Amino acid sequence: MTRLLALLLAFFALTMPARADDISAASRSVVRVVTVAMVDGEVVGFGHGSGIAISPTRIVTNAHVVESAARYPDNVALGVVPSEGQKSYAAKLIAIDTKRDLALLEITEGRVPAAAIYSGPFESGADVVALGYPGNVDAATARGAADYITPRTPVRSEGNLSNTQGVDGVAMLVHTAQIARGNSGGPLVDQCGRIVGINNAMTRADDGDSPFSFAIANRELTRFLTDAGQSFGSIGTPCLTLAEADARDRAALDADARAKAAANADKDAAAALDRELRETRADEAAQAARENRMALAGVLFVIGALAAGAGLMFYNQKNLKNAKIAGGAGAALMLVAAILFVTRPSGHGDLPAETKAGTGGADLPPALAEGNLLCTIRPERSRITVSETPDVPVAIGKDGCINGRTQYAQGSDGRWQRILVPNEEATVTIASIDGAGTDYRVDRYLLDAETMAKAREVRAGVEVKGCSVAPDQLAALATQQDAIRAVLPPSPNERLVYSCQKLAKGAAVTPAAAP
Repeated sequence: MTRLLALLLAFFALTMPARADDISAASRSVVRVVTVAMVDGEVVGFGHGSGIAISPTRIVTNAHVVESAARYPDNVALGVVPSEGQKSYAAKLIAIDTKRDLALLEITEGRVPAAAIYSGPFESGADVVALGYPGNVDAATARGAADYITPRTPVRSEGNLSNTQGVDGVAMLVHTAQIARGNSGGPLVDQCGRIVGINNAMTRADDGDSPFSFAIANRELTRFLTDAGQSFGSIGTPCLTLAEADARDRAALDADARAKAAANADKDAAAALDRELRETRADEAAQAARENRMALAGVLFVIGALAAGAGLMFYNQKNLKNAKIAGGAGAALMLVAAILFVTRPSGHGDLPAETKAGTGGADLPPALAEGNLLCTIRPERSRITVSETPDVPVAIGKDGCINGRTQYAQGSDGRWQRILVPNEEATVTIASIDGAGTDYRVDRYLLDAETMAKAREVRAGVEVKGCSVAPDQLAALATQQDAIRAVLPPSPNERLVYSCQKLAKGAAVTPAAAP
């Protein structure tokens, strides 16, 4: 029975989609830092600690981890062992600050996914996670020297931030995530996987004392990197779960809908008042026209009656010619007066009927609006974990051609989208835009090497280069994107929501700024 249950669990593990985990995403950036001391070609010393990539080729660790390499550069070799893959890489020392206990290394080949540094406020009691390669775990699991240079997932340990203390003039975070020798140089991260500190020391739990850990604060790390001339990713937005971000997104959409409804109500009220005023003026004009028509009919009738009386008088005087003229004129004027009276307008003015946009095409999917857009991040609707969020120019061409080089396809939800699976970066991006061109979204999945390999394998089945509206290629693209979605976790690690405004006609757009 136990064996059957194990087989079932193994089956589900293989068939279930990967799970998006920000700590696992941060673990991709964690490395083991190894020092090997050589004398006359023989290994005389071996040491190791942890590190974190802040660019694809640059690693931050503790100065004391690589102190021997700094002191004896000709006799101590540096190595970096990623958490994934099959290889380890040689490294060289770029910068070291022994006061802050920080060092910057560069790997001479290979690439490691870079982590972001959290630059926002961090309060006591916040959840933190230490990542690295503690020596006590190595001692329990390693069976030989090769185990120390074989890529493996770092160990995670959860705790809480206690406070910030100054130690020898360096800001340190005191926390309760357990670390051990070997964690030195590894990151302390928040729940979104952003670096908040670099672990470097711990207290001893002697005589029943509770152990505490120390990490060099992120502000010391950013100063060190700035002094070293090293660029890095920095994020200051609070850490939200995707559920919290979705709830804020819905609240923002509801607020936008209410504001739009209120604006439409005000517009409708103004339109109703304007129509009422126009109707009043039209009624007044119609009443004036009616009265003028009736007055004219009355005047013509009186004149006609006088002419008829004159004709009668001429007839009595035997002046038949003048009697006919006067009588005929009088009869004609009275007939015109009668016609004017009968055809007098009503006293109510009629305005032309207001036409509304037809809905005959409501069942048809909306075409993607063309034009040049500038899209601005909506932080209150987004979950920002690792990416900077500058404004994004988007040029929408005919039939979903974006920025003149990338073909988007319409999904079942009506949005136009493209799933991007790069060859180098371990991130899958789903970029999408609504038909009106007002809402642009970027979902990022920070994937492990195995899931990334599956996504690349699916992508390789269909090659759609540039923009094409050939039905067979669009159908193949839609099928491919559905297949890529099937290997992705249910939720992204990051969701960026932008509001887009149409640029003035002729305004330039830089296509390279958007997927």
